[in-house]
Amino acid sequence: MSTPKFFDVHTHIQFNAFKEDGDAVMKRALDAGIWLVNVGTQKDTSRRAVEIAPKYPEGVYATIGLHPIHTEKYYHDPQEFGGTENGFESREEVFDYGYYKKLAADPKVVAIGECGLDYYRLGDDSKRKQSEAFIAQIELAHEIKKPLMIHCRSAYDDLVEILNFKSQILNSPPGIIHFFAGNLEHAKKLLDMGFSFSFGGVITFARSYDDVLKYISMEKILLETDAPYVAPVPYRGKRNEPAYVVEVAKKLAELRGLSFEEVSEQTSKNAKRIFAP
Repeated sequence: MSTPKFFDVHTHIQFNAFKEDGDAVMKRALDAGIWLVNVGTQKDTSRRAVEIAPKYPEGVYATIGLHPIHTEKYYHDPQEFGGTENGFESREEVFDYGYYKKLAADPKVVAIGECGLDYYRLGDDSKRKQSEAFIAQIELAHEIKKPLMIHCRSAYDDLVEILNFKSQILNSPPGIIHFFAGNLEHAKKLLDMGFSFSFGGVITFARSYDDVLKYISMEKILLETDAPYVAPVPYRGKRNEPAYVVEVAKKLAELRGLSFEEVSEQTSKNAKRIFAP
């Protein structure tokens, strides 16, 4: 098995933003030595991620899961996602354990999620639905022995509480907190549980992440793009893509006082350890 130069652990090339050129986008990444994980957010995007992965002998993987924003019908303004995409309306979905378990049987599926909590503009009933779907996905991850790909927004206290409640069934390693935006105390608690953290383009232009990035051990840091959202400098305002993960690596190297090569080697090693692709 070859070793990638970089591993974009969280991207969405199966989304409609790449409907016309998704194959070319993935080829650009693979030609540059960048492996990637297309992350599912509900039934259709999870299925498409699974359908895409086997087309590539190596370097393209999938996760399957229900994103918390899709547990109820809601309109999402484009500004919530960096302003680079059209707004969209999430379709309410109840987590179908059997459907996702069947998808997870594909050997290219490396994690369960994007699952978690997102309290941005949502009410108490939404929180209940999100919690139920999240716990079900923790249980599925335990059953099939796959790590979690976790999304959290404005809900880190509840996230830590739920993960502590289900700590006896978390796998080793338990998974990744994607696009981590919690504080240092949240990071410490999640590190104690064994979680790793992925960071994307936002670290190239926002300095609020610097303290956490310097605190977390390099053995627990991974790279992501979350494409098509939140492109890094110098691509801000454009559609993001996995090839741009190199800019995230450059900024991480600068912040940690490491060489570009050290960041490349360690973050790719981390991803391969967690996903075991």
